[in-house]
Amino acid sequence: MSPRRGPVLPYSVVAGVTPVRSSWLLVSAKMAGSIFAPEAPRVFDSFGEVLSESPAYAVVVVNAPIGYVDEPGNERRGCDLEVRALLGRRASTVHSSPSRATLFNVGFEKSESLDAVTKNLLPRYREVAAQVSQYRQRVVYEGHPELSFFQLNSGSPLRWSKNTQAGLAERLSLLDKKIPDIAGIIEDELIGAPKKHLLDAYALLWTARRVFGHAATRVPSAAQWDSEGLRVEMVY
Repeated sequence: MSPRRGPVLPYSVVAGVTPVRSSWLLVSAKMAGSIFAPEAPRVFDSFGEVLSESPAYAVVVVNAPIGYVDEPGNERRGCDLEVRALLGRRASTVHSSPSRATLFNVGFEKSESLDAVTKNLLPRYREVAAQVSQYRQRVVYEGHPELSFFQLNSGSPLRWSKNTQAGLAERLSLLDKKIPDIAGIIEDELIGAPKKHLLDAYALLWTARRVFGHAATRVPSAAQWDSEGLRVEMVY
């Protein structure tokens, strides 16, 4: 007897996810043919909860590294280097990923030169690493909000930081062309997430749509894998 399955739904669900403090901000959308119907943002306590959702997401684009170099040193992930080159004046937003040794040895980060943002996000990165296997890479992809906005901006880096009013307006203007009612959603203070993180999450959602539609670009274009067999790349 074959295992029981849930009902066959007339749509698929894709999601963009970004860490916010000790939680995960997720925005999703139902996909059916050419229909792209974004849903209200949600906050999850763990990345495991994201992947346990029902119905399961067809594509998740997460703002966290997937795949690592093994030890601290001069070696860097190829995707980090290529994305920095693409982003030009926004290159500094791509933080150096920790080594696998640092990721899985609490306290080991003292021996590796990491920026403050990466140090603060190590617990979130560990969550993703614990959940994402080779098999899960059929669903879970690494993205970066600035790379998503690069694509939305016709292949040009954004001009302003998201920590400025001009930067928020620049990002909202790009998303407004793709996501209905985005301005109202971003202004909803009941969501409890900073506006800049909501904009990031919706940019990643747009990339998730592109992945679902087989339209996304991989960086690097030539596949690279880490020592655990994980593909090391970003998508946009």
